[in-house]
Amino acid sequence: MALTITDILRKKLESIEETTTIQEAAKKMKDRDVSSLIIVDMSGKPVGLVTERDLVRKVCINDVPTSTVTSKEIMSFPLITIKATSSPSAAADMMLKNNVRHLLVVDEGSANKPIGLITPLDFTRYQEYTADEDKEAIEKILENYMSSPDADAFTGV
Repeated sequence: MALTITDILRKKLESIEETTTIQEAAKKMKDRDVSSLIIVDMSGKPVGLVTERDLVRKVCINDVPTSTVTSKEIMSFPLITIKATSSPSAAADMMLKNNVRHLLVVDEGSANKPIGLITPLDFTRYQEYTADEDKEAIEKILENYMSSPDADAFTGV
């Protein structure tokens, strides 16, 4: 049986509302031991992502007071999604094609309900089980992740 994204998914899916301040977002990241948060609108629909990298590049280096900036103001969007039944190599290809480091994993059987995030680091556990035809795509995404200082959350910004 072929492995799917669900088989290697390790990311906890944590979210915050788009009106939440960056200060609160950073605290939640620390408390929940995660490096990114899904941003949801008032109806609970995922609309973007904030990462630790966003906090550093968009807030800290600009010396902006964290209690005055909302998650919506610095989130990366649009969200790029992948079906939970997709192969890890398809996810790696999608990351490379879109120059992103995070994909929102959705369960198409539950009306595309978000179930997690996958990042290049999730592929490290998968590598030892990878078929030869998948290895090239996986190795490329890991190489890109390790060497690219500009690839950001979802938008490459």
